[in-house]
Formats: sequence, C-alpha cells, structure tokens
Amino acid sequence: MSKPDFMSMTRGELRKYILEHREDEEAFQIYLDRFTSDDAVIFPAPQTIEDLENFPQLHQQHLDQRRNQA
Repeated sequence: MSKPDFMSMTRGELRKYILEHREDEEAFQIYLDRFTSDDAVIFPAPQTIEDLENFPQLHQQHLDQRRNQA
C-alpha cells in the first residue's frame, strides 16, 4: 500500500491522517514542517492577575502589529 501525498493534503486532512496513523513518523514530521512558523511570536504566560486582566489589550496590540506588517 502506498502512502498518500502529504504535501497536497490540507492541514485538516493531514491532521486526520496523523490521528488515524499515529505510528507514521514521516507524516508527523511533514505536518510539523509545514505548519510551524519560523517567525512565530511566543508570549510568556501571564504571571499576575494584572497581566491576565491586561491580556485583551496586549492581544489586540499584537493583532494590530501583524495587520500593519501585512
């Protein structure tokens, strides 16, 4: 049985395949390579209640910055 063409699959199709074929390391690696962004911004988790309360504003600032870069 031949493997499907992972590169032509959508994200949802590839995810479904991986969940059904958990032993397929090649498919999993392709998923990670295709859908992991090198320029992803990772924010630290809120450390205080104040940080958590300010999250909506911080998130909106991040979205605005991304829109301005596009």
